[in-house]
Amino acid sequence: MYTVILVLITVSGIHGWSDTKVRRFRDDFLFGVATSAYQVEGAWDVDDKGENIWDRFLHEHPGVIADGRNGDVACDSYHNYQRDVEMLRELGVDHYRFSISWSRILPTGFSNEINEKGIEYYDSLIDELIKYNIEPMVTLFHFDLPQILQDLGGWANPLSVEWFEDYAKIVFEKFGHKVKYWITMNQPNSICVDGYGGIEFAPAVGFSGVADYLCIKNVLLAHAKAYRLYQTEYKTKYKGSVGISLSLNWADSVDNKTENVESTDLFREFSIGLYMNPIWSKEGDFPAVVKKRVLQKSIEQGYRKSRLPELSSEEIKLLKGSADFLGANHYTTYFVKKAEKRLPSPSIDDDIGVELSQPSDWKTSQSSWLRSAPYGLYKMSLHINKVYDYPAVFITEHGWSTTKGLKDSSRVKNLRNYFNALLLAIEDGTDVKGYTAWSLMDNVEWIAGTSERFGLYEVNFESKEKTRKARLSALVYKRLIEQRIVEEDWKPDNMNISITKRKKYAKVEL
Repeated sequence: MYTVILVLITVSGIHGWSDTKVRRFRDDFLFGVATSAYQVEGAWDVDDKGENIWDRFLHEHPGVIADGRNGDVACDSYHNYQRDVEMLRELGVDHYRFSISWSRILPTGFSNEINEKGIEYYDSLIDELIKYNIEPMVTLFHFDLPQILQDLGGWANPLSVEWFEDYAKIVFEKFGHKVKYWITMNQPNSICVDGYGGIEFAPAVGFSGVADYLCIKNVLLAHAKAYRLYQTEYKTKYKGSVGISLSLNWADSVDNKTENVESTDLFREFSIGLYMNPIWSKEGDFPAVVKKRVLQKSIEQGYRKSRLPELSSEEIKLLKGSADFLGANHYTTYFVKKAEKRLPSPSIDDDIGVELSQPSDWKTSQSSWLRSAPYGLYKMSLHINKVYDYPAVFITEHGWSTTKGLKDSSRVKNLRNYFNALLLAIEDGTDVKGYTAWSLMDNVEWIAGTSERFGLYEVNFESKEKTRKARLSALVYKRLIEQRIVEEDWKPDNMNISITKRKKYAKVEL
């Protein structure tokens, strides 16, 4: 049964709640923040770290970066991790989601050469977190493939499945006794559709409709191999949980025309089903409508068979059920209509055949693609409940971009509105275990550089120390964690933030 109190006036972009009920996050709900290795660590060639695809891409193509700042130094978290943990303590979070740089611990990408200095860095970070009762939530892969492996084909090479399994085994061996939450992959669509289909996201292969589909299959299989490895060799010993983080933005039809409603359903299958179906659906495999569509298009284009590679019966079995939780990265919502203009062919865009838009009166962030539509989080939650039978969920990313400045009222408003939507989704049965804000601090946002600021803490990238200062949103988030409710009118007396002494909640059951 769904509550009827949610007001969804999507045409005008107004999203409100029509009752005055105070909703509360339960005591064992986990709050956290997130970063990723390339975006914050810096020290790109320090202590024997190997080159990764983002090092190479932004060094060779500096002109693509909006403000010219790459990740060579970034926030210098490699040397400032203790300050990062201090910020986590100030916020009072339960967990910290960060990623391990594959090339920092395996400079060649392969397991024959382990960089002990890289191991020591992550060991020190994890120990510092545990010292203050903050759960490490470790992402194994967040876009930064070792360049050597890319030279061998990267995720388009089927051997990448074995490479990733070998890497995962080393990480589990080194840190499994300390880490209880694992995420294998971050956003396969970004890795593959943007990185292998596009030209502005490393490794910028630019072969849409072919390379992106090869990548999707191999990334999902690599995830499943790492999951099965943990279940077989480490689950009994360490009792951790392993999931995958997917981009789960919402999409609605621009109107009620049949062609646009059908196009929206198709878009959801390509943007959500393509990644969720193999793991969470009862039948497994890629969605039938996606397979049919790509096959039809491929034959029309003169291909002998579908550009979407098949999953064998063994691979379907390997993938089904290969996650203890769903990591949901949710930022925004789009309106969908059937494409009126001809799209480049072959391409995944042509396979889908839609145009995306967002209402002009939705609040816009510093990022052109990011507009506020809290109702989308609610509708996305109901969709995965219905289609995939109420999976356990962590919100592993959600955030808002601004420019410089500590008084980020637009981020505060966005945060509160989305928390209201999340509380309603939980009330209506969504099994959400925790929420992770993107991001702890300003970082290098890929080709946007530091022109788009997502941090609860502002970073002074001009200072040698990369000084961090709490924004208004940090204080509001801290207060929400303490009170467990959304207080629409609460304001801090000043911008000072101090370390929080909080109750330590038990690990949630998955």
